[in-house]
Amino acid sequence: MTLLVLGLNHTTAPVDIRERVTFGPDIIVGALRTLTETEGANEAIILSTCNRTEVYCYGCDLEPDQLQGWLARFHGLNTSDLSPYLYLHQEHRAVDHLLRVASGLNSLVLGEPQILGQVKSAWQTASDTGTVGKILGRLFQHSFSAAKQVRTDTAVGDSPVSVAFAAVSLSKQIFSDLSEQTAMLIGAGETIELTARHLQQQNIGQIIVANRTVAKAHELAEQFGGYAISLTEISTHLPEADIVISSTASPVPILGKGAVESALKQRRHQPMFMVDIAVPRDIEAEVKSLRDVYLYTVDDLEEVIQENLKSRQQAAEQAAEIIELKTTEFMGWLRSLDAVEMIQNYRGQANKIKQETLEKALRMLEKGNSPEQTLEFLANTLTNKLLHTPSSQLREAGSCGHRELLDAASTLFQLDK
Repeated sequence: MTLLVLGLNHTTAPVDIRERVTFGPDIIVGALRTLTETEGANEAIILSTCNRTEVYCYGCDLEPDQLQGWLARFHGLNTSDLSPYLYLHQEHRAVDHLLRVASGLNSLVLGEPQILGQVKSAWQTASDTGTVGKILGRLFQHSFSAAKQVRTDTAVGDSPVSVAFAAVSLSKQIFSDLSEQTAMLIGAGETIELTARHLQQQNIGQIIVANRTVAKAHELAEQFGGYAISLTEISTHLPEADIVISSTASPVPILGKGAVESALKQRRHQPMFMVDIAVPRDIEAEVKSLRDVYLYTVDDLEEVIQENLKSRQQAAEQAAEIIELKTTEFMGWLRSLDAVEMIQNYRGQANKIKQETLEKALRMLEKGNSPEQTLEFLANTLTNKLLHTPSSQLREAGSCGHRELLDAASTLFQLDK
């Protein structure tokens, strides 16, 4: 049986590649079922975020090349176009990788807490789909525990550093005083909520929340004294926005060059700051060519983020020690499964011998044999039968010079050499 993870992330692939291999909520269930029904995976979980797509699998017939080919075909790509950006981790390294991901040590923003919620969501989706079994179920629960310990025992998440924080920091560079500015937030997920909190802390003048589900947008906007609109109303309200930050799961752009150009004319070319956190992108790349627009993608935020990471580096080293210990712990459990099966088989053999011998002893009592004679028969027969096979194998090992087996038996039975 093989445990592996195949994926790409912000360190191995640019945004234009990452956005082509995302798994949205409308396709992820079908993808999970395909993996377990036709691709040789006994268990499967897919983690798909703005910054990464990773496929976790456990099974006996898993071949990395086969899995890579499936990932490319599923998204209508050639394997050769995708393979330069992929990484593959197996067994110990796969466990270590997941624990680092869940703890935020593998994120664009070191130590950011949102990834743990995304990992839990990926596990929940796969669980609901029926593609999580004993191994991946235990592994992901173990990753949640490791992430919690990292948060508790280190300061890796103490500094207010995240993609949302970086976006707000950039907006302050464009508009030094946010109290006179209006921010339009597109989407209503965790990233947008976190962005709204950071904007509120910077005394933003007004917040507009646009979302496909207006009720959800209204619920979020209400927390920050803003108002909600639908996605179809964006063009109407866009001229009001000095800051636009977008993070949705839309498979196609929500804002095009024409809509932004029209808004700029109505704003009399007052500057507009835009951050597209989504993958696939919510804002057409051509918008960047417009004058008076400052457009940033998630990849552009990295430089801003680096300036806020220094205080987390030492904490990350402490976290790495925790991850190493937790990885070793899980691999020990995984290896123990082989021993568990062997123990069950051995106990089954012993119980069979016990039952057969007990039945013979009971028949002896029925025939009138004395209890002492019967007990002696029971003890001798059990001892001889239980020791026969091990003794025979040890004699064979001795005659063949298999010293390692004799040493193992000495340890197993706790015998003095």
